[in-house]
Amino acid sequence: MKKYWPSIRDYLLIIGSSLIQAVSLRLFFIPANLASGGVSGISQLINHFTGWPIGLMVLIGNVPLFLLGWRYLGGVKFAMRTAVAIVTYSLFTDLLLKIPSFISYSQILIDDLSGDIFLNSLYGAIFSGIGYGMVYRARGTSGGSDILARILNHWRGISMTQSYLIVDTAVILSAGFIFGWKAALYAMITLYVSGLVSETVLEGGGTVRTAMIITARPEEVSNRVIAEMERGVTYLEGKGGYTGSSRPVLYCVVNRAEVAYLKAIVHESDPEAFMVIGVAHEALGEGFKPLKGR
Repeated sequence: MKKYWPSIRDYLLIIGSSLIQAVSLRLFFIPANLASGGVSGISQLINHFTGWPIGLMVLIGNVPLFLLGWRYLGGVKFAMRTAVAIVTYSLFTDLLLKIPSFISYSQILIDDLSGDIFLNSLYGAIFSGIGYGMVYRARGTSGGSDILARILNHWRGISMTQSYLIVDTAVILSAGFIFGWKAALYAMITLYVSGLVSETVLEGGGTVRTAMIITARPEEVSNRVIAEMERGVTYLEGKGGYTGSSRPVLYCVVNRAEVAYLKAIVHESDPEAFMVIGVAHEALGEGFKPLKGR
């Protein structure tokens, strides 16, 4: 059981994040006509004109993005976690409407927040941000524009907050023509705030993370980081002050969204390893922002 607990915990986090995001969509985004961005936002627009179930539209719209993510973001592990996230989020989105107690509570909440788009956007941002942060901690994605944002973050070193703004702007602008430009503006603010919340849930503030790892299995750790995370590793010469013995120190730089994955690799390779994670203001060069002269 101990061997499989990390994977079980990840999937529980993913299912919990899907429920939180579905609740956010049903309680705050849809009643206030706030496009949530990405596939969910497109599904809201389709539902507005056709009445087709939003969850079903989310599931269908995620298929091509899922295949793209499978190709570029991690193979089988990515596929399994993302598939669970997409399916559970789609199911929760539609099934919540069939739970009498949820319908009753949601009606009370909707009446209480009726006409206050600011509170709806704020609550929606906080709930959805928590959901995104949870799925990142589980080393997965919630599908949709999340996949495109992760690709931008992975390839170009663009922060998750900026990535969401880039990939979701087109959907929100389209929603502006239907729900009004006031709602579109609040939807943009919601995306930004939810990105900040997700980063806080995941790892807190900072731009990039630096990691120094002292382990008895340096080759295994470095090989996995290079192969699975596609991040470089530098060997530094270290000497124990107490033992006087020499051993290599691994140094690498990762994005915030990759810290949980790095911790898992180190723990799985050497549970007795010593690891220090620091904050760096900026990383320039291969795998991050291009190094350009001013």
